[in-house]
Amino acid sequence: MGILKKFALLFVANAIALYLATLFVGGVSIPLKLESFAVVVAVLTLIHLFIRPLIKIALTPIIILTLGLAGILVNALTLYLLDLILPTVAISGFLPLFLTTIIVSITSTIFATTSKMV
Repeated sequence: MGILKKFALLFVANAIALYLATLFVGGVSIPLKLESFAVVVAVLTLIHLFIRPLIKIALTPIIILTLGLAGILVNALTLYLLDLILPTVAISGFLPLFLTTIIVSITSTIFATTSKMV
């Protein structure tokens, strides 16, 4: 898959996931104004494309030992990094971070499987 197609699919998946997390998870504050939201989604997509693979490489032994369950930890670290980078994003506490991670993981999985079918 080309990098632009992957970026576009990740962007849409992340936009939907962050929007759902903002609506349904208390303790998650992401600006919903179009320009600000697009910046947040773009930064998360870039983190997913470039930094997440490095985190996965660093945590490979833990991912293997937990039979892939530590993939949630990888996604949580990417969202925590987003929270650190952008002052407009606020994820307050472990439970909102965990729930947002689950939403992002499920949405990304759905988009990944449907993009392979198309």
